[in-house]
Amino acid sequence: MTDAKGLILASASPRRRELLQQIGVQFRVQVADIDETPQAGETPAAYVARLALGKAQKVAAANPGCVVLGSDTTVVLDDEILGKPENDADAARMLAALAGRRHQVMTAVALVQDDQQRVQTVITNVHFTPLTAAQITAYVATGEPADKAGAYGIQGLGAVLVDAIEGSYSNVVGLPLTETAAMLQEFNIPIWDKD
Repeated sequence: MTDAKGLILASASPRRRELLQQIGVQFRVQVADIDETPQAGETPAAYVARLALGKAQKVAAANPGCVVLGSDTTVVLDDEILGKPENDADAARMLAALAGRRHQVMTAVALVQDDQQRVQTVITNVHFTPLTAAQITAYVATGEPADKAGAYGIQGLGAVLVDAIEGSYSNVVGLPLTETAAMLQEFNIPIWDKD
């Protein structure tokens, strides 16, 4: 049996921290620095799974016996990975491409403990409302798109850009909670922990 204090989140994402706290999971954070460059011919689903597992494995190697959660989220439009924008112009380009269209948000969740590992990828379809150039400029000017895959945050000011979703809302934020909770329980990490 693993003690709940043994869970480590291998992510710097404040959104993932908030989502785990929301479901009562006890954890500590240890960020894994890995190369996030897509490999030639790599599909978006394979990309997020590789990064999530790579983060978890790197932190697990330094913390024997601990359960490590690694995760990676990307926005996918026409099989193109839309990562975090390089600058405001890049953010505006992404938002213009997403406007009025449906895209996918893919989040991979990996749990690693010593020689045990499990990876699951969850996909949510997101429908964007049509956007004017002025709306895109105004949203980029808020600064919110700067550190987010696909240049928007559904849990923040970007909520008004999303017309509808099909699938997990928390997946779009950065961690699919239903699937993550089930995986954590497989590793004896409790949810709804009040201690």
